[in-house]
Amino acid sequence: MNDERAHAAPADDHPADGGAVPVVLDGGDRHCVQLLIELSRLVAGLPSGRVVHLIAADPAAPIDLPAWCHLTGHHYLGPLSGNGRPVYALSVRADARRAEPHAPWRSTTA
Repeated sequence: MNDERAHAAPADDHPADGGAVPVVLDGGDRHCVQLLIELSRLVAGLPSGRVVHLIAADPAAPIDLPAWCHLTGHHYLGPLSGNGRPVYALSVRADARRAEPHAPWRSTTA
């Protein structure tokens, strides 16, 4: 298993949010629970409309990420093709609900 920490960095592909370069969270081969915890922390500091690209090899990512977006209110943009690694995109929403810090499958507001 890859022990590298996920890092957020600007992507060097085409921006999808009106000119701003997407923020990339490289999750390597970590499980979705850890990725969603890191994603929750990342989006908390981003402005509304900012696009995030999540690189995630976990086979549960195509199920867990849209579900997490539905739970929190962020806008799931879907998988990106042609990148060689599984990449999923979402857009940050200002009115999104926060997830519990250590339980990203639970919203802090009901």
